[in-house]
Parts: sequence; C-alpha cells; structure tokens
Amino acid sequence: MQIAVITGGATPERTVAFAGAAQIVEALRSRGHAVRVVDTVTGLLSPTDEQRLLTPAVGREPPAVAELDDRERAMLSNGLAERKEVTGADVLFLCLHGGRGEGGILQAVLDVIGVPYTGSGALASALAMDKEPSRMGSSVGMTLLRNAEGLDAAVRVARAYDADVMAEQFIAGRELTVGVLGDVPLPVGEIIPKHELFDYECKYTPGMSEEIFPATVDTKLARQLQELALTAHRALKLGGYSRVDFRLSPEGDIFCLEANTLPGMTRTSLLPQAARAAGIEFPELCERICRLAGNSGSGRGG
Repeated sequence: MQIAVITGGATPERTVAFAGAAQIVEALRSRGHAVRVVDTVTGLLSPTDEQRLLTPAVGREPPAVAELDDRERAMLSNGLAERKEVTGADVLFLCLHGGRGEGGILQAVLDVIGVPYTGSGALASALAMDKEPSRMGSSVGMTLLRNAEGLDAAVRVARAYDADVMAEQFIAGRELTVGVLGDVPLPVGEIIPKHELFDYECKYTPGMSEEIFPATVDTKLARQLQELALTAHRALKLGGYSRVDFRLSPEGDIFCLEANTLPGMTRTSLLPQAARAAGIEFPELCERICRLAGNSGSGRGG
C-alpha cells in the first residue's frame, strides 16, 4: 500500500506523536509498504527530516509549541488537499495526539478530501476528546487538588491549553486499560505509576511506571472490563481502534475514565502491549490498523 503517516501537530504532545510515527514508519516499511511522512505543521518530511524528528525520545516535560499553531492552521485549511502524497495515498495513518489532529478537525478535512484514514471519524473524535482538563491528552494541564486553595492556580494551568476547563472528582484505585481493535477487546492491562497520577513524566520517563499485560485480575473482572470497553467504543461510534481507561476503586466499583481515539503507538505504548499479549506483534498491529481505515464495518462514526 501507499501509506502517508500524518504526525507532529501543534500540541504539547508533538514529540510523543513523532516518537510513535518513527516506529510506525519502520514497522510498515518492514512489511513492504511505501511510506511517506507528513507533519501537519511543516508538510512532507525529507529523509533528513525523518532522521532528525522521528526519534523515540519524548522528554520529561511537554514542549512549548504555541509558535506552531498558526502554521498548522494554514496547513489544515489549504495545504493537505494540495499534497499528492496525501491525496494519492491508499490510506493515511494518523499519529497525532490532542488538538486539531485528534479532536475531529483534521478528520473533517480528510472527509472532504476523501482519502481513507485510521481511527475514528470527526464527530466521534470530537466527543471522545472532550475530557480533562479539556481536549488534551497525556495528562497535560491536569492538577490533583487536595483542597480548594489551589483551585485558581489549577484553572490557570488548564487554561494555558484550552479556554474550557473540566473539573471532576478524583477516583483512587487501580488504573486499568483495555484496547479495542476492530470490534474485539484486547487483554486488560494495569498501570502502576510512581506518582499518584499517571502523569506526563510517568508516561514517558523509563522506570516511572510499571505496566502489566495481561493485568492480574480474575477472569470475571477481565471480561467485565472488556465488555465495558467495547460498550464505550460503540457508544461513541469510534472506528478502527481505541483504548479505554478505567479506575477500579478499593470498594470494587469500576469507573470509565476516558476513551482514546488515537492512543499512543510506540512499541512500548499501552495499546501495542495489549496487542502483543493477544499474540499480535507491532508490525502486524500497524498493518491491521491500516486495513481498518475507512472500513464501513469498523464502526466509524461522524
């Protein structure tokens, strides 16, 4: 297949997207596909650009990307539709996190262009992205409060990333996650972070979290979590693949925290680990995701 990997983006998760794209590109090329890489900010990456930008390094803190915002806006409004590597591709593999790339705007543009793309449609992407602190991922902008004294400061932190701010009750307990591929739930995983929140540092710094696949849970609970993940996936009309995160309280109550329409895609990200636990290695996972792109049976909504 002719595949264009769309990555980068003007969000604090830009380096996360590049890290995933680096490994997606390598995996798909190893399967014999012709792969080009397009940054939503700068356009087509040359081989030199690929070597410079597509690295597994993420860093302990998100980068400042405010200066990239106008450039991405221009690219999405008129640049993508003019690029042959985009319009001529068999499929677009979206490796973007947060902002316009995951929140439905890019998906709406691609619907107009008419090229199949991975993941969920515009409406489903927008619905799933409306979450804490608001329309951001990787726990960027989140603050854990113990009392009301820090509320104003927490709101200021969140508003640095979005005009809307979401506040919700903190739920203590085990952090569990279930990936969905096609319409099939993958094995349950558990995340044990060094911090109380599975924050940016814990997500991307080696040794700051323990990730267990499959999770040590009984068969009944595992099946229940998988059924709930699939229910959330279908209710939001997500397409292709997703990852649904849960908290299991000390009392045994299950809380669905969020659904991720474009979950992390490095080889050690949560969804690829779940796929590996199901016997699906990373190159095959990437290829399966491509084959689900634009598939009417993939459940894409919006």
